[in-house]
Amino acid sequence: MRDAGKTKEPLKKRIVHEVVEYWCNVAYLGLVFAAFTQYRRLVLAAYDITYTNYWVAAIEALIFAKVVMIGDVLHLGRRLEHKPLIYSTLLKTVVFSLFIGAFTFIEHVIKNLWMGKGLSASLVSFLEKGLHELLAGCLVVFVAFIPFFAFREMGRVLGEGKIRTLFFRTRAGQEIE
Repeated sequence: MRDAGKTKEPLKKRIVHEVVEYWCNVAYLGLVFAAFTQYRRLVLAAYDITYTNYWVAAIEALIFAKVVMIGDVLHLGRRLEHKPLIYSTLLKTVVFSLFIGAFTFIEHVIKNLWMGKGLSASLVSFLEKGLHELLAGCLVVFVAFIPFFAFREMGRVLGEGKIRTLFFRTRAGQEIE
């Protein structure tokens, strides 16, 4: 009985850790994407264009958070982890931005194939957004990933939970003014 409990506890701990990490990723990405969605709405409102795709930010955050976790499992961008943090942060930002872009393209192709369109029709419909919107989306993801991976890299170097402790707990010997 004790052996069964010991094997379940690490699995349970890992599951809890993964779920917490996922929802932290969703919260961060959701906040960033919601800010850019609101920005888009306000800019378009200046030209009397109504923008109502509010849930896109939430759905993208849910999907991208999982894609980031899959990239972690695949050990993407870990080649420079022994170098100064700026290198590993920027490498992970670039690699994961490309991974998200590739995933988005593959998702779009699969969706169009499911709807009975061919591969070339999928490519055409993907590029229909226009170069400016595609580049803007890539830029948003890239810029959002810089602080995201900077904090993750600092947490990796400092140790599990240190960043959370620094941000959310009062340190002994310090007074809050």
